[in-house]
Amino acid sequence: QVQLVESGGGLVQAGGSLKLSCAASGFTVSNYAMSWYRQAPGKERERVARISVTGGTTNYADSVKGRFTISRDNAKNTVYLQMDSLKPEDTAVYLCYALIGGFDSWGQGTQVTVSS
Repeated sequence: QVQLVESGGGLVQAGGSLKLSCAASGFTVSNYAMSWYRQAPGKERERVARISVTGGTTNYADSVKGRFTISRDNAKNTVYLQMDSLKPEDTAVYLCYALIGGFDSWGQGTQVTVSS
């Protein structure tokens, strides 16, 4: 059974940092592209970062480029999102995503709140 469990969210002041984790089970993260999305109240869900199957290519939304870093630990079967220089507009629920066997697989999300 495919499962994605996010953790690491919380309340942080503007300019601070957080590191989110996405622990996967039921599949091997190194065999799939993995992404982080976020959804703020009243806004569409937005992909903020993606790491390729090989891990050699990463892509970021313009709004987070240079501040967020996606990475993967194959031994722990976990994907991370390091978020630095956080801004109030980064406040959202952050979700881990993978397309597994033609099906969208989402975690439950973790709340990130950035105070000004």
